[in-house]
Amino acid sequence: MKKLIQHVGLYRDHKVTEDQNIAIDGTKITGFPENPVLSDYDEVIDGKQMLALPGFVNTHNHIAMTVFRSYADDMQLMDWLQKKIWPAEDKLDGDVVYAQTMLGIAEMIRCGTTSFADMYFFMDDVARAVDASGIRACLSRGMTGITPSAETALKENKQLFLDWHKKGDGRITVMLGPHAPYTNTPEYLSRVVDLAHELGAEIHTHLSETKGEVENIKQQYGKSPIAWFNDLGLFDTGCLAAHCVWVDDDDMDIMLKKHVRVAHNPGSNLKLASGFAPIAKMLKKGITVGLGTDGASSNNNLDIVEEMHLAALVHKANTLDPTVIPAETAINMLTEGGAKCLGYTDIGKLEAGYKADITLVDREGLHWYPKHDALSLMAYSANSMDVDTVLVNGEVLLRNKEFTKLDIEKIKAEAERTKEKLFAQI
Repeated sequence: MKKLIQHVGLYRDHKVTEDQNIAIDGTKITGFPENPVLSDYDEVIDGKQMLALPGFVNTHNHIAMTVFRSYADDMQLMDWLQKKIWPAEDKLDGDVVYAQTMLGIAEMIRCGTTSFADMYFFMDDVARAVDASGIRACLSRGMTGITPSAETALKENKQLFLDWHKKGDGRITVMLGPHAPYTNTPEYLSRVVDLAHELGAEIHTHLSETKGEVENIKQQYGKSPIAWFNDLGLFDTGCLAAHCVWVDDDDMDIMLKKHVRVAHNPGSNLKLASGFAPIAKMLKKGITVGLGTDGASSNNNLDIVEEMHLAALVHKANTLDPTVIPAETAINMLTEGGAKCLGYTDIGKLEAGYKADITLVDREGLHWYPKHDALSLMAYSANSMDVDTVLVNGEVLLRNKEFTKLDIEKIKAEAERTKEKLFAQI
């Protein structure tokens, strides 16, 4: 099916050009015709007063944790995990995860997200939800080598890769998901590395999230989590590392050399008081950085536009430098940087030959006036409710702020049903 987005503000080559057209054929962008013949297209989308950007990318999530939204707030990270989250997670099943994943997907689409990376349990059910919804996702089964489920998790992640990698019209990819340094042993991580080489799979993990984690790993192994994971070979097949808050120059040198991509989660890091990742330093070194929400239990929403806004602000305050993370950089982390984090090579830009993952933002709100600078307005003034239209793989998932494929009332009802089912056991 051929589509045309007409008269749109086009974000391309890190600038905005007004009154442009985007031609789409099937799943891909084919060009930017100056004088298109409307009859050549099956659908024409009016882009007046819209800004067209590459689809937003959420580089780190635990999507089914929507079920824990507002359940356990204002706690220390390890207390939160050990006393509240992990015991509740023991009661999860595929029914709960599928329903809560559909809720999270709907929330993300409404916020302009077209791709996300996820690490959790019952990932076959997550994959089914991704397949049905039309969104793009990079999935991994969370693996903790110190728990009784360690062996099962390894087998399930392998099967997830075999069953779903590059499936769903190419929208689904799979990584291996060793949870974190503090939940794994060297022996188990060696088996993860062996499996990564066997499958040709990349790694999605949490690294150096808290000061305590770094101190404990240094005490236990004599080196930082980054250096330890590097020595074990976790970075050799490619790695997406969430958080990376407590990293030093030596860590960043390793990350650059091994092409470790960083999922920056400012909202979650702020809420859990984990600290401020040195993102400005990372970017200056050439490390790839994208934005993530983390799960809805530690954020408490999946609004990636809000994460962009936070990223553009918190580092200015933390470094006492108003020039760090300028608007263009923040938008790049939201789009191209995020796509690179997930290993995509044909997403993240509005270019001919790239996948038609496109987000249209309505610029008619009062907060978009006066119109001095389009990039500045997007980074500092926009909010997710400005998102009007979302396309993934050339398919329209949101049109005029209304869902085209998802039954939202059913999704909300199922989310409540499965929440009640889960918490009746806790």
